[in-house]
Amino acid sequence: MSYKIVVDSCCELPEEYKRTGRFEIVPLGLEVGDYRIMDDEDFNQKEFLEKVAACPVCPKSSCPSPERYMEAFRCDAEHVYVVTLSSKLSGSYNSAELGKKLYMEKYGDKDIFVCDSESASCGETQIARKAMELEEAGRPFAEIVKELEKLRDGMKTYFVLDNLETLRKNGRLTGVKALVATTLNIKPLMEGVKGSIAQKGQAVGMKKGLAKMAEAVVKEAGNPESRVLMITHCNCPDRAELVKDMVLGQIKVRDVVIMDTAGISSMYANDGGVIVTI
Repeated sequence: MSYKIVVDSCCELPEEYKRTGRFEIVPLGLEVGDYRIMDDEDFNQKEFLEKVAACPVCPKSSCPSPERYMEAFRCDAEHVYVVTLSSKLSGSYNSAELGKKLYMEKYGDKDIFVCDSESASCGETQIARKAMELEEAGRPFAEIVKELEKLRDGMKTYFVLDNLETLRKNGRLTGVKALVATTLNIKPLMEGVKGSIAQKGQAVGMKKGLAKMAEAVVKEAGNPESRVLMITHCNCPDRAELVKDMVLGQIKVRDVVIMDTAGISSMYANDGGVIVTI
């Protein structure tokens, strides 16, 4: 069966994935004051981070339209898998579901599965990768859907950021009761819980914060040799490598994928942020 994987632009994809021709990235919009761009292949992280640092107004994002998703579904592929940002963090999932409905009304039935990642960034990448692997193995569509939901439900997402203000000001930390003062250089360890953000712990300084994150990954890895460790960083490859070394010093995993953030992840992670999924 032919297949296609559609992801929103919060999903980072390694270059080798893009070269397969199996993926389409549907971009979200980015806004920093009067500066407006699409989070597409022309995204310039350095320029964007400079704009964010210089602008007193908090950056914002806008999700793709249902019509844009519908157009992504117009293809020869018999199976289409869609992976979006957590529905509790963005309207992208709801937009994709409406796009699916519009497609069915206009063009008829097709096997389209819209997956709420209940995560972001490399959490979406984990699900997209699994869809590709299972399709390449020739598994049936209904079986793949169940496997993707199982992966999503068992996946752990953690992040440590230098700056939580974008998440806070955009209302993405509503479930977090209290955050410690950044003036004390205390770095909260955050985690995804069913698509929402919660505080799991904290440490003094970024290095200790990353160590606490690595510790959480090791503890929650389950059967690590069957798992893929994915690390996304915003302009800080050294921190990503440090986390990788901390984790691999304690457990063996099936594979490691390290990526730099695209636009949406750069906006929320801010310069120096690190996100990990396993």
